Amino acid sequence: MSAVDQSLPKAAGAAPLPMRSNRSKRGHRVGKVPWPVYAMLIVAVIISVFPLYYMFVIASVGASAVTSIPPRLYPGFNFVEVASKVFETVPFIQSLINSVIVSLTVAVLAAILCALAGFAFAKLRFPGRNALFLIVLLTMTVPAQLSVIPQYLIISWLDWVDTLQAIIVPGLASAFGIFWMRQHMATTLSDELMQAARIDGCNSWQVFWRIGFPVVRPAAFVLGLITFTAVWNDFMWPFIVLKSPELFTVQIALKQLQANRTIDLALTMGGSFLATLPLLLVFFFVGRRMVAGIMDGAFKG
Repeated sequence: MSAVDQSLPKAAGAAPLPMRSNRSKRGHRVGKVPWPVYAMLIVAVIISVFPLYYMFVIASVGASAVTSIPPRLYPGFNFVEVASKVFETVPFIQSLINSVIVSLTVAVLAAILCALAGFAFAKLRFPGRNALFLIVLLTMTVPAQLSVIPQYLIISWLDWVDTLQAIIVPGLASAFGIFWMRQHMATTLSDELMQAARIDGCNSWQVFWRIGFPVVRPAAFVLGLITFTAVWNDFMWPFIVLKSPELFTVQIALKQLQANRTIDLALTMGGSFLATLPLLLVFFFVGRRMVAGIMDGAFKG
């Protein structure tokens, strides 16, 4: 018995050794990224950042940076002067404030409203649910330009022309946002959890606000950031409904930098660079949360 007892620990102890070594080798192979991947990422970063960098070059040098052969690719020393001229030509600071107010308001409210609609389409049972959701999806196939005239008529009837609510209210819900939140609600919020909440006495609103929305908060954050960027870059609709310079958004202010017949490239590029900086700051601070929210939805879907 003693010989058998001594042989068993040796066999049991000897078996895991090659398995651990195989796992370590396998993990080493998986963790090692080949250098062509890094090279492709570096090229992609350069291609993405170069237009912004070249805007700064033109703003700091002038139109000669474009017309010179070969084109100048290093910045000059006139950017501060060009930025000062931008602030003197148009109310740029006020335009930035207006864009922040409009974009932030639309982003927050759109995330909540689209999440509420997504919760209704994913988890509530009511007549015509599938037909209504199909209609929402079909609106994504309609070009936005076709809705400009009826939308402007509604805004005129409400006497909202030349007001900020004229560009806030139409963007509070979107077909893409409802579809995005509906998919996340359907895959992340379990029916058993909702039934347990209803047994505890929660109504539909309490189930959404206390259980559903916290579960899909990363997806709502991603939707809010996408909406913020889209509203910040929107030009057509604010250009139609806004008339007063003190209400201009940043994109309309950039349009005012262009003269009727001539375009000052340094002034225009300087304003465009200044208008892009807030978006870069937003993505710098919250970009990681955006990627995490997208990846979370990808793995759960």
